[in-house]
Amino acid sequence: MTAKSAGDHAAIWALAAAQLVAWGAIYYAFSLFVVPMESAMGWSRMATNAALSVGLLVSGLAAWPVGVWIDHGHGRQVMIWGSVLATAMLALWSQAHSLVTLFIVWIGLGIAMAATLYDPVFAIITRNFPDSFRTKITLITLVGGFASTVFIPLTQSLVNAVGWRDALLALAAINLAICLPFNALAIGPDNARAGHADHKASHRRTPAASTQRALRTPTFWALAVCFTAYYSTFAALTFHLVPLMTERKVSPAVMLATMAVIGPAQVLARILWFTIGRNVRPSTMGVIITTAFPASVVILMVAGQSSAWLILFATVYGGANGMMTILRGTIVQDVMWTEGYGAISGLLSMPSNVAKGVAPISAALIWAIGHNYVPVEWTVLLVSLVSAAAFAVAVRFAGVQKHRTGQSVTTR
Repeated sequence: MTAKSAGDHAAIWALAAAQLVAWGAIYYAFSLFVVPMESAMGWSRMATNAALSVGLLVSGLAAWPVGVWIDHGHGRQVMIWGSVLATAMLALWSQAHSLVTLFIVWIGLGIAMAATLYDPVFAIITRNFPDSFRTKITLITLVGGFASTVFIPLTQSLVNAVGWRDALLALAAINLAICLPFNALAIGPDNARAGHADHKASHRRTPAASTQRALRTPTFWALAVCFTAYYSTFAALTFHLVPLMTERKVSPAVMLATMAVIGPAQVLARILWFTIGRNVRPSTMGVIITTAFPASVVILMVAGQSSAWLILFATVYGGANGMMTILRGTIVQDVMWTEGYGAISGLLSMPSNVAKGVAPISAALIWAIGHNYVPVEWTVLLVSLVSAAAFAVAVRFAGVQKHRTGQSVTTR
């Protein structure tokens, strides 16, 4: 292994570690602060979750400009300042004494998520490693998949030991100590690697041309529908899964076991992709993933109180989502092109992140009509089938375009 390859390898592991901490401290920790905040401040469940929804909406709106900045070679600055902003917002959250402050915090965290989580890292990796980005993205998501496993018990322990305010300060310190230096050291000042002169030159062009081209491409719009439909259903089901099982009178032990399986299933699925599926085209894997998700919903609908069926649901559900993260980071390059990837990825993230914020509230409104989760399940199933159909359309259009041009769509 050469010094350069060893340095690249170390940089990828550093980015992976930073992703684990960023996801754990910013995203997964939220649910553990809801009840302590409500008890201490008297805030309603609707209000605290509305702050999270606003953060997700802001993250969606910020995704495109963040992608453009990365395409212009500012990935290092984006990740560094995103880590600083996340740390500052976690610290401010610890001092929140009003809902206004909480909403300000989540507006800031929304920007920080757009600048530090998977999408910007995928754009940077695609830019820096045009010949090996798929393997590196898979490795980063594999490590990042342990975020909930590490940070949910860590955060709960901190809340129990020192209270929710000091726990947030601890998370801010962890984020500052790990994410800031790791992102700063792992990403070079210029995000286009030497030795890839053609690739470097292509990324000096304005991403506007690539964005305009994408907006004229049916494949892009089909992917936008696919990811928006997928992430809306995943968010709706994730935030309502415990109330759904409670309504069915599933025992607490089975409920905990079901929830506990989802995280490891995500990681296992990513390991399988990294080992067995690494040589399979993302478009092929995408068909499997987008089919598996509605299949998991059907399993949930027929599971009742059965522990075996619920565990099977959690396995398929978690596995599909685990691989979807990798698919989201690699499919654009496979069925479209790599030029201006940051901007295109940001455009795709905008509607899907907005959907993440709206979907849980929409599911609650559907449930409120009859105080029954059956209509919610049917809605999730139908929308997930739309996601699967849209992905099939995207692959179909990409194949037609490839046939017409007589060249690989990934090298345009």
